[in-house]
Amino acid sequence: MSVLNIVLWGDAGHQISWILGDYPQLNLIGYGNFKNPATIKDHYPDAIFFESFEEVLANPNVEMISLCSALREEQVEQSIHALAKGIHVYAEKPCAFKESDLDRIIEASKNSTANFHEMSGTLFEQPLWSMHELVKSGVLGDIVQVYAQKSYPYGDWRPKSEVIDGGLTMQCGVHALRFIEHVAGVEVNTIQAVETMKGETREGSDLRMASSMMGTLTNGGVFSVVSNYLKPQSFETWGYEELRIFGTKGMLEATEGFTKTKLVTHEKDFGEIDVSSKAPDWLQEVINHNLSNIEPYHNLEVELHPTRMVIQAKSQLSD
Repeated sequence: MSVLNIVLWGDAGHQISWILGDYPQLNLIGYGNFKNPATIKDHYPDAIFFESFEEVLANPNVEMISLCSALREEQVEQSIHALAKGIHVYAEKPCAFKESDLDRIIEASKNSTANFHEMSGTLFEQPLWSMHELVKSGVLGDIVQVYAQKSYPYGDWRPKSEVIDGGLTMQCGVHALRFIEHVAGVEVNTIQAVETMKGETREGSDLRMASSMMGTLTNGGVFSVVSNYLKPQSFETWGYEELRIFGTKGMLEATEGFTKTKLVTHEKDFGEIDVSSKAPDWLQEVINHNLSNIEPYHNLEVELHPTRMVIQAKSQLSD
């Protein structure tokens, strides 16, 4: 079995350290930029602790790097330098804060023997995968309007500065854009956003507590997005998500943190949809691409387009 020598850089995000055992094709050889290095050292005593990112790049055995850098904005240059060395990159979102930097990453990937991917596996979870399959079947007809919600809990552990994780619109709202583009299968064409800090009381914080986005789709339809850090602590799921897809033939929805679904056409109310089918594994798709050059479910432009659009939305607010 072919393996990839991987380095984990940073734990400020969805670092894959806790699921490495599920992917025998990944061989951990090192790590760095961890707040608590002991969490890795205890389980992987032979792994190298890298003091700097330059040390990672200088090591000839590194074939892949998983980026969850302490400052998300640092991942742009880290990704580009790694790709220039022929090292595959798997990066936490948002992988860039500026559209020009996103273009630089895409260009660096095209010019490299290695591949770039974002941690963009939103589609490959149930019930989203089954919803995507239903939309593709044509049961809803032409998609006219999509509403998406992504709500996370608030806590003092939320970064006070958006440079750390990208902020609400880009690190939380991007999931909702993926609901629209990757699940409903319609690309966002134009986008606008409004944000508020109301509800954030910590001194020196620039944390946005709620964001709304809306715009047009390339097929002529429209969309709207709600994202916030206002999920009630008493609600049983980590997030409170909703997705409603309206087409010319019917409506499909997932509500209450995606614990309930419903499909209704003009002819019949089907009730809950079947979510028993196994969805593809996004990280496995990335591994297969890196090891065997098997093209993943999404090409890079489609994969990163939701990120591009939240960057555009955010940039309008700061202009």
